[in-house]
Amino acid sequence: MNQRADYTVVILTWNSRQHVSACLASLRDAAPGRRGDVIVIDNGSTDGTPDVVRQLAPDARLVQNQANRGVAAARNQGLALARSPVSIILDVDTVVQPGAFSRLLEFLEATPSVGVCGPRLVLPDRTIQASCQLFPTVIDKIVRQLPGRMGERWLRDVELADWDHTGVRDVDYVVGACQAIRMSALYSVGWLDERIFYGPEDVDFCLRMRLRGWRVTYVGDAIVRHECQRVTRRRLNALTLRHIRGLAHLYRTHGYLFSRAGLYRRIEEAASASPTLGAQPRWERAS
Repeated sequence: MNQRADYTVVILTWNSRQHVSACLASLRDAAPGRRGDVIVIDNGSTDGTPDVVRQLAPDARLVQNQANRGVAAARNQGLALARSPVSIILDVDTVVQPGAFSRLLEFLEATPSVGVCGPRLVLPDRTIQASCQLFPTVIDKIVRQLPGRMGERWLRDVELADWDHTGVRDVDYVVGACQAIRMSALYSVGWLDERIFYGPEDVDFCLRMRLRGWRVTYVGDAIVRHECQRVTRRRLNALTLRHIRGLAHLYRTHGYLFSRAGLYRRIEEAASASPTLGAQPRWERAS
């Protein structure tokens, strides 16, 4: 891989043969004129996904785990291998629209106070996915389980549904399906929390960014199509239980449950100081 690429894409696969071809193909036009590396971390696929990656992206760095290590741990593997100022974590069930990564890179370069930014995610029918939201509370999770249209107004507020999502806006968090991460910001806040196997590691990461004074921003004119697999909603399974445990860990770690008010006070305090850049990664240090 190029030692000084402009950006690195980190893709996590797990029995993803049906999605990986389209995802990899879309990277060709994601950032015209930019140098990009691709790192694929495979979490123990048994459907031949690694073979597809080797065939379609021979220049990509492929790491094969023997078992499913979870989202955070596998993504950390890829981020640790990145040798660029920006890394973009990307779900395999996405198709990046032409120029989308160029826009995210330009935004980060022009806005040094932003640690993480995310694009507009659209579903296959072109409707907008609620990919930037308020930090989730237990009440939000309960309201989502109410029947019919009960709680609709509440959830519209949580999901920022009354904003058109075409512009640029600072938000609580952007979902991990696609996050462009300033690597100096990552080194100042730390890696994704590997104690969270599957969700909400993206919420925790953005929250830690905010608490260290970094901005988290939604960039609506960068567009990525997302198949949006909902493996935790199909039935009560092991992933669902791991997701619930992840939420419990989030609330315990950050000391909130029913209200965001305390979080916002702490974030306001952090915003009064400049972001701490933290230790430089090995590849940026002077020899």
